[in-house]
Amino acid sequence: MQLQIDLLRHGESELSHTLRGSLDDVLTTQGWQQMLSSIDQSQTQSLSQPKHWDVVFSSPLQRCRIFAEHIVKERDIPLILDESLQEMHFGDWEGRSIQELYEQFPETLADFWQKPTQTTLPNAESMQQFHLRVSTAMSAIQQRMEYNGWQSALVVTHGGVIKLLKCMVLQQPLDDVLKMTAELGQLSSFRWDTLTQTLALQELV
Repeated sequence: MQLQIDLLRHGESELSHTLRGSLDDVLTTQGWQQMLSSIDQSQTQSLSQPKHWDVVFSSPLQRCRIFAEHIVKERDIPLILDESLQEMHFGDWEGRSIQELYEQFPETLADFWQKPTQTTLPNAESMQQFHLRVSTAMSAIQQRMEYNGWQSALVVTHGGVIKLLKCMVLQQPLDDVLKMTAELGQLSSFRWDTLTQTLALQELV
């Protein structure tokens, strides 16, 4: 059996110019529209088979959660909040702009971009910890879907989570995770094969 799992990155938020990580900022009007446009586009791609979800999983941070609440209310489907779907925690660097960090810590920032598995930011979550957290979250989603007989799910989450999953699916080194793409408000589609226990990247919207 194959499960459809669509991951939606939140749109622009008030702290989009920073490493916001686990900070709980809100969507801007543009950010809301970015997410809405991706959902609308996914519905019109195939008039014969419009996008359907049985359940929505979401990071509890409000830049994800509030939009997820809108989707489940509109479609009358369950919403499951999961802290494991939150963005990577950037420790002391959270809420600081990339420009500011580049000016103050150019070498550390460059090391983090190039080899994140070997560079943990001050008081931050390591890439290995983040990898384990997200992998565990996805396994839990798969198990919950199978248990409830859900065939398709929308996961409203963050750029780091989606980039990590793409890196895993494409079998790239974990140090390449930050090279993956996950635009604000973008929808990425995956299929989980329950027989082989593998996740495959299906399409990008």
